[in-house]
Formats: sequence, C-alpha cells, structure tokens
Amino acid sequence: MKKNVSWITVVLLSVASGFVGSWIFNKANNSGIAFLRVAGDDIPVKMASNGMNLAGFEEASAISTPTVVFIKTLSTVQYESPFGFWDFDPFGSRGQATSTGSGVIVNSDGYIVTNNHVVQGGDKITVVLNNSKKEYVAKVVGTDPGSDLALIKIEEKNLPAVVFANSDDVKVGEWVLAVGNPFNLNSTVTAGIVSAKGRNINIVKNQFPIESFIQTDAAINPGNSGGALVDLKGQLVGINTAIQSNTGSYTGYGFAIPSNIVQKIVKDFIEKGEVQRAFSGMEIGEASSNEIETLGLKLEPVKVKDVLADGPASKAGLKANDIIVKIGNTNINGRSSYDEFMAYQRPGNAIKVHVLRAGKEMEFTINLVDKKENQALVMKGAVNSKYLGADFQPLTKSDCEKYKIASGIRIINIKNNLFVAQMGLPNGFIVMKFNGKTYTEAVDLIAAMEGSNGRLEIEGKDPNGSNRSYSFYRY
Repeated sequence: MKKNVSWITVVLLSVASGFVGSWIFNKANNSGIAFLRVAGDDIPVKMASNGMNLAGFEEASAISTPTVVFIKTLSTVQYESPFGFWDFDPFGSRGQATSTGSGVIVNSDGYIVTNNHVVQGGDKITVVLNNSKKEYVAKVVGTDPGSDLALIKIEEKNLPAVVFANSDDVKVGEWVLAVGNPFNLNSTVTAGIVSAKGRNINIVKNQFPIESFIQTDAAINPGNSGGALVDLKGQLVGINTAIQSNTGSYTGYGFAIPSNIVQKIVKDFIEKGEVQRAFSGMEIGEASSNEIETLGLKLEPVKVKDVLADGPASKAGLKANDIIVKIGNTNINGRSSYDEFMAYQRPGNAIKVHVLRAGKEMEFTINLVDKKENQALVMKGAVNSKYLGADFQPLTKSDCEKYKIASGIRIINIKNNLFVAQMGLPNGFIVMKFNGKTYTEAVDLIAAMEGSNGRLEIEGKDPNGSNRSYSFYRY
C-alpha cells in the first residue's frame, strides 16, 4: 500500500541529513582524510590514508625520472704495496676502479650536471639514459670543487631536460622526491620533506667552499649523488650530494645543493667555460653567541675575521671584527646564507654590505674581483723556494696587529715530501725566529733555511695565533 509522506517529514529528513553530513565531514578531517579545493572547485585526487597526494608523487616521478641518468666512472687508482711504499711496488700497485652515481639532464643538447666527486679523476665517464638504456661516453665540460658540482656532455639531441624551480621559494615541510640510482638500482624514487634550509655541514674540502644545503629526510644512499631533488611538479629544487651517516648508508638526513646555485654554475660553464666566482677580499667567520646577545640580534650574522691588504673589502672600509647583518636586500643568518649570496655573484658586481661596528650601523660598497686578481692579492710579496717546497710571505701591518707581533714571515703552499713539509710545519705557519734570529724579508729567511745544517730551530705561530716551536736536524 502506497503511503503519502508529508512535507514536514521531508524537511526533518533534510535537516537530519545536513547534521549527519557535517558530522561525517568533521570526523573525516579529524581522521586525516583530506578534501582539496583550488580556485573554488573540488579536485578529485588520489589520497593515501596519511593524506599524501599520490597523484602528485606519480606525476612528479613520471616527469623527473627520464631526466636523471646513471653515471659510471672508471678511474686509475694507486694501491699500497705489501712493503708500505706508494712510489715503488714491484708487484704493480696501480689498478682500475669503477664508481657510480647519478646526473641530471639540464639541456636537451646533452648537458648533464652531477657532483664533482662523482666524476673526479675519471679516465672514462659513461652515461646511461634511464628511458632508453642507451650508453654514451661523456666529456667533462667543467668542474667546481668549491660547490662539488660538475658539468658533463654527451653527443645526443632532443633529450628530456629538467625544469628548474626557484630554490628560494622552497619551504621547510614541503614534500620532495629524491630521484637517482642508489646501489646501482636505476630510476629509484624516494619521498620525504624538506627538513631545513641553509645547512653548512663542512664537507666541501676546498679553499673557497660553498655550503648552503637543502636538508631532506627523503632516503638518499650511495649512488644518489648527483641525482635530482624535485618538488611535486617534477621541477628541480636541488642536486643530491651528501648524507649524514656513520655507516655510509641512509640514516635519516640527506643534503642537496639548491637549484639556484646549480643553475648559476651550469650557466657559467656553458657560457664561460669556468665558474665565474667573485671575491670580496675578506675572511668570514661566525659571530659568537655573546656578541649576538649583546647586540640584541634575532638572526645569526657573520663576522669579518680578516681583510686582505689592498683587497676589495679593505678598499671599501671594512675592518676585522665588523659584524655583517645584511648584504643588499638579503638578511644574513649564519655562514651558509653568506656563502649562498656570494655564490650568485660575479666579478665586477658591486654589493652593499651592512655592518655593526662598536654597536653602530654602517654601510659599505664592495666591488668584487675575480679569482686571478684575488690570488694576486693573496700572494702579494710572496717568494717561492723550490728547494724548501713552499712560498714565503712577509706579514702585512694588519697581520702584525692581528697577531700582536712586530714582524713575521708566513709560509704557504707547502708541497708534500719536501723540506718544509718534513719539518712538520702547517700551512700558514708564521716564522718569528729561525735559529734565534728574526727576519723581515722573505729572501733572507729562505737563504738562511736553505744554507743551514745541523740542528734547526723555528719559533712562531700557528694560523690560529697559538705559539709553536719546531726543531729539526739536517745533515
């Protein structure tokens, strides 16, 4: 029998449905089920139980994986003989070793960026494309140990090239994918988030290191070096470079070179054939916690440790112990932010440096120079001794004031296995006395050291200012 439903019943059912729907929506939100809305429209997305956007992961993987290559490097290595000698081994101590890593195609004409340590010392570099498995012998376009980046090239056209993202826009907590070839497992993708930015972990062993890494918890293992760190659009945000591990395998954190630094260095290699690095003529260190607290600063500035005589910073008016809080429009927050800013600069650029000196704010303009000009300033007044195996350089007036001494000769560029190295003197050691006599001219000290026999005594200071003395007996 058919029953009539009154309009009151319909209204009550509608209201009840609204309450139930609202309860379900709130319950779903509390349970981690996500509802995405962009520009006012609901978007159907494939979601995991923990709220991950799987469609984003799949799309980013599909876009980025073809742009990442497998790299094999064949090198000649020296093995220690059973007699403990490196230079003489009757059993033959030289052999070949193969190492592997990853690279990222940055130009459709065959340019590939990777880590310097992946290709360093390679006699033959082989690139394997992930999409076709074709093998190519690559040539090195340029290497930059300071950033641990290298650019290589294969002879091929119409390759899938990665799209660069702006690494300045990357946010802590943002999802990223690490794409590479760990443990020779081609085309491996792992997911994680950006854990931190601007990390300086002191792994680049170079005179002019650049360290401002993106830290991620996406799994990075041996073989991932030189691979891509991409966002959920499949765009490059960094080049995977290092892991923090006591075992050599992934234990929680990996580090990538920001894409903006990569892009600048790649452009330099392609257009100039070498990295256009700019120098300010000053040595930078971290400001102490006491200095930061005394000055009432919220960020962590850097401190001028020393300025090069007649260098750009010195000419601009900067002095040792100046606290740098800002360069241009960039607030300085730790050594890594300073390094990253300088990584983008080129010789000839003028930068405005904001410092605190004795609590007073001051501004200076530094005209940056290239490596050749900077090296000439560093080596100014230095005299080489091939016999002793080092360069000898008189201290400047500012050096003497820094170390609180009247005069001294700095020993730099010490060569292995020659006289100065055999004495155990560290690079940068300052000679105040040789066999009880002081010297102000490098040529005089060199002549005395080259012509002396018997017991030799050297007194001076380590680069950090600590007093040291060395003795050596020469027949």
